[in-house]
Amino acid sequence: MPEAQVSKCPFHTAQQLFSKQNHVESADASSAAQTSTAKTIPHTKLPKLLQAAQWALNPVGYVQKNVARHGDVFRAPVTTKKSYCLLSDPKAIQYLLTHDTGKVISAPGELNFITAPLIGKKNVIGFSGKQHKQRRKVIMPPTRPKNCVETYSKVIQQVTQAVIDQWQTGDTVDVRIEMQKITFRVILRVVLGLKQGKRAQRLEHLLTSLLNMVGTPLSSLLLFVPWLRKDVGAWSPGGRIRLLRQEIDELLIAEIEDRRAEHHPSEEMDVLSLLLAATDDAGNPLSNEDLKGELMSSLVAGFEATTVALTWAVYWTHFLPEVKQNLLTALNDSADADDVNKLLSLPYLTAVCNETLRINPVAMLTFARQVEAPLNIGGYQFSPGDLVMGSIYSLHRREDLYPQPHRFRPERFLERTFSPYEFMPFGGGVRRCMGSALAQCEMKIVLATILRQVDLSLVSNHPIKPARRGIVSGPKSPVRVKVMKKHSGFS
Repeated sequence: MPEAQVSKCPFHTAQQLFSKQNHVESADASSAAQTSTAKTIPHTKLPKLLQAAQWALNPVGYVQKNVARHGDVFRAPVTTKKSYCLLSDPKAIQYLLTHDTGKVISAPGELNFITAPLIGKKNVIGFSGKQHKQRRKVIMPPTRPKNCVETYSKVIQQVTQAVIDQWQTGDTVDVRIEMQKITFRVILRVVLGLKQGKRAQRLEHLLTSLLNMVGTPLSSLLLFVPWLRKDVGAWSPGGRIRLLRQEIDELLIAEIEDRRAEHHPSEEMDVLSLLLAATDDAGNPLSNEDLKGELMSSLVAGFEATTVALTWAVYWTHFLPEVKQNLLTALNDSADADDVNKLLSLPYLTAVCNETLRINPVAMLTFARQVEAPLNIGGYQFSPGDLVMGSIYSLHRREDLYPQPHRFRPERFLERTFSPYEFMPFGGGVRRCMGSALAQCEMKIVLATILRQVDLSLVSNHPIKPARRGIVSGPKSPVRVKVMKKHSGFS
């Protein structure tokens, strides 16, 4: 067996990278010496089945306990079959996500199995290597910042206004349900170029039903335990998922075929238009099955993640009256608040949205990476085949980066700039969320529109904790608000 080569990280000499001990490695140490002195990655000595259940049912509690016990790196049996190393040091995460192109670390699509029951495997999330890279190129353009502002800002404003118009003074509304209406109608326009109609309404109902099936910590087990999804009839969870996916697939295929028959591109730069025009390396267009896979991936990711983020944003701005007042003052003081470009660049609005994504990241972990060569990171030895993920939740709760990390404080984003590996709600590397620009654009426009149009009050002032909601982390209990007053313009 040939002698292994140990990849060198640029921060091997960093002090106290993964533990509380003061340990500094010599910059001149040989690879062999680094390997021989490397520490073993710590892990909790509980049965894998028990730990996998803890992660599935209470991911926040599981991560908090293990970080407190082990520090910035630990091995976690996220499933009964696979263990992952979770990192929460920004330098370690930076190395992981800047070396994930295959030689030292790879990002295989098959590791993203948790998304398969909802969106299938034939899509950009499930693809690997060259196929993944090519597909990203096709999907990226419609969600770039410039396109978000020029193409979708008016759509977001119009959809938000239409939802608000349905509220009446004295009504009590469930924020999540209302945000679902907004985000789904926006994502239909972005992904399919589809406006309201029977097909759009049916898709909204079916996708909402599918996501709600895994919308509680207990029902989320369907994503982690394959036998729970076994299809033994229409009454079983597996059977219900199959039937929902089957009808969704039929609607998407029908839309694809209708668009092919038009023989001309959509008036808007939606994902389907770009995919219809795309070809593979041989110059062949994408098949209906390939198109369906990408549409499903974009719909689910854009719908669920943005819904959760907006629900948290509305919650925090109304749970903390001073935050709401400061944001309203910022909107009122802006002479060009009706200019969407000016609105999107308002510092305090940006800070509120960033703090929402920091304290309640929708995705608690990055997508998994696989070690391809012996690797020493911060004094810990990783072997080929090891699976590694950045722990976004624990990164965002680091006391050294975010003093009083459990406190919602937007001002921290006005006081300093955080690197992409200190604040990373959308992941990073080759698997960074492609819809990040659209999500941030949508958060700002929706939140500002709601605050300017409606006076809301939380029905309950009890703090709401995060909990698993399928593939994301969302509010553990419903966020309900009462409509106190409706008005137009600034308050």
